[in-house]
Amino acid sequence: MNLDRILPYTRTLLERAVKPGEVVIDATVGNGNDTLFLARLVGEHGRVYGFDVQYEAIQETTTKLEEHELKNRVLLFNQGHETIEETLPPVHHGAVAGAIFNLGYLPGGDETIVTRPRTTIAAVEQCLSVMRSGGMMILVIYHGHPEGAVERDYLLRYCEKIDGLEAQVLRYQFINTQTPSPFILAIEKK
Repeated sequence: MNLDRILPYTRTLLERAVKPGEVVIDATVGNGNDTLFLARLVGEHGRVYGFDVQYEAIQETTTKLEEHELKNRVLLFNQGHETIEETLPPVHHGAVAGAIFNLGYLPGGDETIVTRPRTTIAAVEQCLSVMRSGGMMILVIYHGHPEGAVERDYLLRYCEKIDGLEAQVLRYQFINTQTPSPFILAIEKK
C-alpha cells in the first residue's frame, strides 16, 4: 500500500519537523509508545515533556523508558495537557518543535476517563504558543465512542478557525472504512 496508515504517518510528519536536540511534547503519554519514539527522535541532547492524568500511564511509560535507557531525555507529569504552558520552563517557550496528542481513552484502561474538548483545545492553543516556526502538532482523533465524536466536532470547528497566517491545518483520513477510523489533524506553525 502506498498510502501511509494513520499512526505511521504521524511519525513521518514528526520526523520531518523535529531535529535531534530539540524539545517536543507528548500531550497524552498513554502506554508510552509515542514518548519512546519522541525520546529517540530528539536524541541525547533533546527533551520530551510528557503529560497524562492517569498515574498508571505515567508508570507504564516510565518503565518503558527505563527498559530502553531513555528516561534521562523525558520529563513526565501526572497532570492534564492543559497545563503545558505553565509547566514548560520559559526557556522552551517558542522552541517546541513537535507535539502529539492521542485523544480518547487509554487503550486497555478505564474507558470512562477520556480527553475532553475544553482541555484539549486549551492544550492545542498552548502548544501553538510555545511552538517554534515550522513546528508540527499532531492530533490523532479516535471518534468511535460518544465522547470522541463530541471532541472531534469541537476540534474540527476550532481548527477550521485557526488563522491561516499563524498555522496550516491538514486532515488525513481514510473515508471508506466500515467503522469510524481514527484520523489526523496536523497543525504546522508558520
